[in-house]
Amino acid sequence: MLNKLVAGAVALGVTLGGLAAAAKADTLADIKSRGRIVVAVDLGHPPYGMLDGTAQQTGSDIETAKLLADDMGVALEVVAVSGANRVPFLISNRVDVVIASFSITEERKKVIDYSRPYGVIPVVVAGPASETITDASGLAGQQVAVARGTTADIELTRAIKESGVDAEVVRYEDEATATTAVATGQQTLFAAALSTAQALAAQNPGLDMEVKLNLAAYPMAIGLRKNDEALKTYLDEWVGTNLHNGKLNGIYEKYFGQSLPAEMLD
Repeated sequence: MLNKLVAGAVALGVTLGGLAAAAKADTLADIKSRGRIVVAVDLGHPPYGMLDGTAQQTGSDIETAKLLADDMGVALEVVAVSGANRVPFLISNRVDVVIASFSITEERKKVIDYSRPYGVIPVVVAGPASETITDASGLAGQQVAVARGTTADIELTRAIKESGVDAEVVRYEDEATATTAVATGQQTLFAAALSTAQALAAQNPGLDMEVKLNLAAYPMAIGLRKNDEALKTYLDEWVGTNLHNGKLNGIYEKYFGQSLPAEMLD
């Protein structure tokens, strides 16, 4: 009996110790101590993250990450991720933060935290101009390509479920693979962020793609681990400062051709 009590006390101590460690996480101090911030970016999701003609990392998320690192006074290390593994990389401590077209969803908020929003991501279904699709019922009997684990996946799945329509969601592991599938004719309908759908249409004029359905518009933010209060406070203030001074809006305008919503800049 005594041995059981001792074992129970040890187990409780370990559990409480783990909880205390989680509560005291201070990624901000770690970043400053090592002189480097490790940021997850999806480099297969233009114009958020991509490689240019000389294989250099570029895109709105890369510029945002560089701005954050510069303001922190530390070096930037980019870790390439996909839509599906952004959260696993974060909660397994492989990165400090996620800046990867990371929209805020209630499901993700159960396991991670977010900074103040610094952008918006419209989510759409695009398809050939010849297709007549005015609502989710128009997807009946169709295949729709989407990158697994993205907000487009979430919203497309919800729209199909709520409408009761018989449509097949074809999930690919990342945006680049999903885009290639549509470009090569494997599917003709594509659920994605508006900018991704626009890029696909611009790069493949023969597809004659246009927006068919507007699924949602999500606020976009920096992802961080829960119970990391010092980092969250820093990021919230950093986003506010760089919205007000126009730097984040400048990045958004450069890559998306329009300003952020006025209410976000107030």
